[in-house]
Amino acid sequence: MPKLNASNAVAALMCAALILLPVYSAATGNIFILTLFTRITIYALAAASLNLIMGYGGMMSFGHAAYLGIGGYAVGILAAEGIGSGFIQWPVALVVSALFALLIGALSLRTRGVYFIMITLAFAQMAYYVASALSRYGGDDGLTVYKRSDFAGLINLSDRNQFYYLCLACLFGGLYLIWRIVNSRFGLVVQGVRSNEQRMQAIGFHANRYRLVCFVIAGTICGLAGALLANNTDFVSPAVMYWTRSGDLMVMVILGGMGSLFGPVVGAIVYLLLEELLSQFTEFSGLILGPVLLLIVLFARGGIMGLLGRMRRG
Repeated sequence: MPKLNASNAVAALMCAALILLPVYSAATGNIFILTLFTRITIYALAAASLNLIMGYGGMMSFGHAAYLGIGGYAVGILAAEGIGSGFIQWPVALVVSALFALLIGALSLRTRGVYFIMITLAFAQMAYYVASALSRYGGDDGLTVYKRSDFAGLINLSDRNQFYYLCLACLFGGLYLIWRIVNSRFGLVVQGVRSNEQRMQAIGFHANRYRLVCFVIAGTICGLAGALLANNTDFVSPAVMYWTRSGDLMVMVILGGMGSLFGPVVGAIVYLLLEELLSQFTEFSGLILGPVLLLIVLFARGGIMGLLGRMRRG
């Protein structure tokens, strides 16, 4: 049974608050907060998938947002072609994201360090420019999704509460999957490769095979977040694949606590809430948000979750 500490308490309270949020929204008539946190849960899922390879696998991918766009465009393009079933759209989004991750991983994992970062960035930019060139599907202007995914009446994605709980279920399901992976023999090997690749190779583990599988799983989870994002905004644009969006995901992971299960969720909540709050006062919110995040990273080593752990020990 997990010990009760500051990190676990915050995670438990956060989960309870997320579950009860629609109740608060209905009681207060505040629809905006439900809309905002629907977006937050989607980006938290994408950040958690990045944390799998970056926090646990030591792979600093600067092109992770490409899978958001791929998942979103899979839904949008199929909808534009008259295929509205979520039972088709979402599996296609997952498969295409997995195949793209397999291609990127197979090539980029031949390198290390800054070269790995630059190759993942280059592939993401390629995806961005390909999406921009799809004039049939909006090109630079993006693609409007006129009808959300249909699940044969089992769930209505146009209903705010139902869609929010679907996003939340995907987030919790993604976190559970990541927890199972990290604590499995496979996950322990991936973490061992991150710590000492030469030693793991010497005792018989093929490091790149484990890294590649981990890379594909992370890309697939992020593709699911992309499918959710397209349904949430009723729109998908090449901008969602741009390198700055990958940077946002990295900030969420680092801010919350890289290598901790709930760190990316905390990071996504804090980052997007700060972004929303500051945007109400100035259009140059980035000039304020940047130094604030810098201070948190400098003085809260291990992110917010790491800071909570040190407070308990201190």
